[in-house]
Amino acid sequence: MFKDLLKEINLPDLLPKEQMLEILQTEIYGKLPAKPDKVEFSVQENVVPRFCAGKAAYHLVTITCHMGEKTFSFPVHATLPMDGKKHPFFVHINFRPDNPDRYQPTEEIIDNGFAVLSVYYEDVTKDDNDFTNGLAGVLFENGERPEDGTGKIAMWAWAAHRVLDYAETLPDVLDMDCAVVCGHSRLGKTALLAGATDTRFAVSYSNDSGCAGAAIARWTTGEPVSYIYDRFPFWFCQNYSKYRNNESAMPCDQHYLAASIAPRKVLIGSASKDGWACPVSEQFCCFAASPAFPNGFVCPDRLAEVGEMFFDGDIGYHLREGQHYFGREDWNKLILFVKKHFPEV
Repeated sequence: MFKDLLKEINLPDLLPKEQMLEILQTEIYGKLPAKPDKVEFSVQENVVPRFCAGKAAYHLVTITCHMGEKTFSFPVHATLPMDGKKHPFFVHINFRPDNPDRYQPTEEIIDNGFAVLSVYYEDVTKDDNDFTNGLAGVLFENGERPEDGTGKIAMWAWAAHRVLDYAETLPDVLDMDCAVVCGHSRLGKTALLAGATDTRFAVSYSNDSGCAGAAIARWTTGEPVSYIYDRFPFWFCQNYSKYRNNESAMPCDQHYLAASIAPRKVLIGSASKDGWACPVSEQFCCFAASPAFPNGFVCPDRLAEVGEMFFDGDIGYHLREGQHYFGREDWNKLILFVKKHFPEV
């Protein structure tokens, strides 16, 4: 089934990783900002006493990036287990600044042996067409971008990299060999891009990421490029507009993004009633990206049934019942996937 479909829609062949990332950044997301000249961290410890019933400390961390003559700062909510051990951890690119919140069941994450560093995406730059605020305002004078100028998804991904810079200052608490980046919807797209462009992430998880995330643009019943670009042009570089109603002309597709994470691990989460993300197309992306990974995508040659998990390969997939949201069931699947591939955690 999948092999026949691969021929039918004429997907571009996979290329070496650096070439795929160059195309993706030039044609879809824009060039990621350069690494800062210097990064500093200011920590407000134990913001909430006896957080998670005393099992974890909650620190509010301000990350300050020095970029030439300019500086840019944003906060990170760090929840760290207090059992004296080193822990795998999630970098959660979050829709909300609250901790915990409906998108992040923090106490359950701690009980499963993980730490979590949460960054509220609009603390980095606003989710709008204004390129004078936050990081966007630092990068672009007067808010004007070139055709391949950084879109906001790329800015949020860059911020996830800076959270890893902070994680590296906690070698006795956080296990850098098991750093996981995760996000939902537009932030699922962000998580994949963050993982593809920073090899310090061992696992990348996108939940219901859809168009410009895990869904193949050439074959989807969800959002086409025209729909997503017309509504959210600021997420992308301006070059992406060339492929509105013209997906077949793209020199890439979303299997390039997943494949760029290889040989590290990827998990794609879908929902059966999510018309935006198109779970069928997201599963097909796993198959199309499979050759880039040592152990590929291990699944039957058919579409997943609701509740199924394909976790044996380096790129995994799960399909749950329900709509477009990031819930406890999704977090639990992610935890299962990480523990399967990193049994020492």
